[in-house]
Amino acid sequence: MNEVYKFYRVEGQRRYVLNKQSMHFQGGYSYGLLGVNGAGKSTTIRLLSGLELPNAGSIKREVRVSWPLGFASGFHPLMSGRDNVKFVARAYGEDPFRALDFVADFSELGAYLGQPIKTYSTGMIARLAFGLSMAIEFDCYLIDEVVSVGDARFKQRCTQIFEERRSKANLIMVSHDMGMISQFCDRALVLADGELRPFSNVDEAISVYMRLNR
Repeated sequence: MNEVYKFYRVEGQRRYVLNKQSMHFQGGYSYGLLGVNGAGKSTTIRLLSGLELPNAGSIKREVRVSWPLGFASGFHPLMSGRDNVKFVARAYGEDPFRALDFVADFSELGAYLGQPIKTYSTGMIARLAFGLSMAIEFDCYLIDEVVSVGDARFKQRCTQIFEERRSKANLIMVSHDMGMISQFCDRALVLADGELRPFSNVDEAISVYMRLNR
């Protein structure tokens, strides 16, 4: 990320999410992204994934980066869950049947996989999206509060697979659960007023975030 500007116009004024920010995410480390509600954490994750573009500056990806885990806006509502999974898997050069087997087992949607996405509840879409995200191998996974979906058992399965993925891939994680940040992240960033402040000590970053969030 090199001198990135990202802003929106609100009542004729620029509201900055990132104001000329540069950041290098070093391989071999997982990062937590912290900030109060409205700071722009989800926007930053979308920028890193390529779903949104900066107003100025550049973002260079040298490894295979996921879409934000749980992102479901790309599903075709008239296609079945099964066909959506196979389509995305092919687009990423993955075996569609292997991906489908993984998603079917992980999401536990059963016969609903054969139904159109438009018939799914929000929770079902989240399960499908998360399962698909995990079915495809990435070098870096972008995570935006995805473990907030599902029941306690599903959240535990999410936690377990994060542990598995972290052994061979990096994470960039947004979460209001500081336990998750402490468990999975080696470094952290605090986003406030358009500035990304890096911390090599996760506990220190959490302390700063807690002060901002009072």
